[in-house]
Amino acid sequence: MLPRGASSMPPPPNPAAYFPPPRVTLPSGLEILRTYSGAVIFLEILFGTIVWILVASTRVPLPLLQGWVMFVAVTAWFLSIVFLCVFLFGYANRIAVNWNQTDFLFHGATFVFYFGAFLLQAATTSLHHLPRKFNSTTQEKILADHEYNISIAASV
Repeated sequence: MLPRGASSMPPPPNPAAYFPPPRVTLPSGLEILRTYSGAVIFLEILFGTIVWILVASTRVPLPLLQGWVMFVAVTAWFLSIVFLCVFLFGYANRIAVNWNQTDFLFHGATFVFYFGAFLLQAATTSLHHLPRKFNSTTQEKILADHEYNISIAASV
């Protein structure tokens, strides 16, 4: 017979002291570059750099629109490098996060932001033929022909 107030069940574990091991099916180190996720991160870094350079090399006719495009390109470029470094240096094995879900959400959010930036850059590019009036005698296009071509490349 058990003493009064005692139970046959062991006490529950302290939830504050228990951390489940991270579930990582993506490899760490240089092996990440051989997966689809690593290839997508590498392409995000590459194309983010190209967009950053192309938008920065043109005159900015609409600062609000192209400012958001630059913000998305620079922020996604930086976060992609950080995300890649988490796997390259093995930090994914030390942090208890569902990395498969995090990877999916990261690429999904990056897609949404890049798609929005594409729409804004395409809207800026579509204004190529509208004149910009400096005074009553001088008219100039919003984007010169060379800048128009660069803006098309940045949109794509």
